[in-house]
Amino acid sequence: MPIYHKLGKIPPKRHTIFEKPGGGLYYEQLFGTVGFDGMSSLLYQINRPTMIQAIGESVDVSPKIAIAKNIHPRKLIGFDVPAKADYLESRTPLLVNTDIHIGLAAPEQSLRDYFYKNADADELLFIHRGTGTLRTLLGNIPFEYGDYLLIPRGMIYQIDFDTTDNRLLYAESFHPIYT
Repeated sequence: MPIYHKLGKIPPKRHTIFEKPGGGLYYEQLFGTVGFDGMSSLLYQINRPTMIQAIGESVDVSPKIAIAKNIHPRKLIGFDVPAKADYLESRTPLLVNTDIHIGLAAPEQSLRDYFYKNADADELLFIHRGTGTLRTLLGNIPFEYGDYLLIPRGMIYQIDFDTTDNRLLYAESFHPIYT
């Protein structure tokens, strides 16, 4: 049986006209991570969710494989990953296969110049060091040391850090992550 959680005002029935108090309509958006399969959220927005001002240059964040199809023992010293200003550029993949990419990141600055969406994978962030706020269209989530943040694929987000000393363990899963 599905579990429904609601925040704010919603219409009495789904997929019907929902009028704003001052006139006009709220725009309905069904956000699902695997099309119409799996978990989803039904969102009502003031502005059309398709209003895009600009699309920035694409950045290839796919990992570069050091040694393919071979097993070597490695000692991974995570806190030695160099810090970088940009959130995406700070990501260093360590272990990759066709199902998951696991890596570390040491971003010094908040992700505020652009919005990011991973359209291919669910992301799981573990906060090793730092505090801040994850900002999504579903709301803001404060985080601190020891927290896990699960960001489903397709979720547009920004991340604000309170300091420049941040350490994250991240996992990009190409299959849905369910809790």
